[in-house]
Amino acid sequence: MIGVTDAEPDPGPASRPQDAAAGPGGTVVVGAGMAGVQTAVALREQGCTGAVTLVGAEPHDPYDRPPLSKAVLLGKAEGSAFEVDFAEYGIGLRLGLHADRLDTVGRVLETDAGPVPYEKLVLATGAAPIPLPGAPAGTTPGVHLLRTLDDAARLRAVLVRRSRILVVGAGWIGAELTTAAREQGCEVTVVEAAGHPLAAALPAAVAAPMAGWYEESGARLLTGRRVERVESLGEDGPVAVVLDDGTELSADAVVVGIGARPATAWLAGSGVELGGDGAVRADERLRTNVPGVWAVGDCASFPSARYGERLLIHHWDNALQGPTAVAADIAGAPGTAYDPVPYFWSEQFGRFVQYVGHHTAGDELLWRGDPQGASWSVCWLRGGRLIALLAVGRPRDLTQGRKLIHAGAALDRERAADAAVPLKSAAL
Repeated sequence: MIGVTDAEPDPGPASRPQDAAAGPGGTVVVGAGMAGVQTAVALREQGCTGAVTLVGAEPHDPYDRPPLSKAVLLGKAEGSAFEVDFAEYGIGLRLGLHADRLDTVGRVLETDAGPVPYEKLVLATGAAPIPLPGAPAGTTPGVHLLRTLDDAARLRAVLVRRSRILVVGAGWIGAELTTAAREQGCEVTVVEAAGHPLAAALPAAVAAPMAGWYEESGARLLTGRRVERVESLGEDGPVAVVLDDGTELSADAVVVGIGARPATAWLAGSGVELGGDGAVRADERLRTNVPGVWAVGDCASFPSARYGERLLIHHWDNALQGPTAVAADIAGAPGTAYDPVPYFWSEQFGRFVQYVGHHTAGDELLWRGDPQGASWSVCWLRGGRLIALLAVGRPRDLTQGRKLIHAGAALDRERAADAAVPLKSAAL
């Protein structure tokens, strides 16, 4: 597993000595986030001896993203660079290059700095945040996204001023943004289009207790409302926000957290198959439909025999685990289909929230503990077998539940519903 360390801002690719190691051809990995870095390292660990080049759009040293909404945003860390000696691994870095087009016939990655030829290519471009309609960040003063190190630096300056913050979206990132802003002493209003927080991930009954967390923190949560328009009142002035019910709000900054979509638009015309969700359609070994091209992480979906459907997972653990499968396939090593049990965690409102597995609306829901208390869990069963679990302040439930899901274990419902009984003891 790749570690992280605080790092000063990267002076830029021109001063990076290992850039010289990036030769033509070989294996090129597009995207320098967790999935891309882990793939490049895994290739070496799998014994690949040819040239390995990592291409990243940002000029910074490759870094981990989860700390951006936590330690980096709160000024507790300046960065989250990966603890990887790329020169020692023989990995060439090409930073500050934007992928523009892919020529799969000529096997050339076209970038804004010129062509990068490849023999094998791994797509690891991640996902891009969805902008607020009519008010894109970067062109609308006072409107922010949180995806990059530069985004975090700009937003941190806003929080330091203890500004009035309006967060659009009460999903995972919205909750973490609100937590950080309240910790910094900001006045926070959250606008969510759905009727409850985390609507894309959890049913209303499970998310209902979480709505109270916002109020406890001192934030204001408005559900069932949409932002109709945003008006910036000068470069450094407040931002006027009008909701679809006519409500007018004023804030010093608007932070948008309404989801992300695979960063794959640049693949148009390449022949690489994309799904309706914009993700690269990879197979069970994370190979695309184009020979010599693989896809991993947030930009790729894959078929899951475990869950009987194609999965698109925008979580850190998927970006960590998938590269091992890609590297093994490229190296020609024997391996099994990539079919993980998804895992995700979030730190919000003083709580540690973990989710493992994958559930659908038709699955049976079973509670463990009081959702108004400090710690509780929810199990999802399908045919009596545990397939997913949400744990709030119950890490032991998560650890045991993860093993039970892997094993395809059936549960005794009565024992599983008793929070005093270890979850593993409820297995049949």
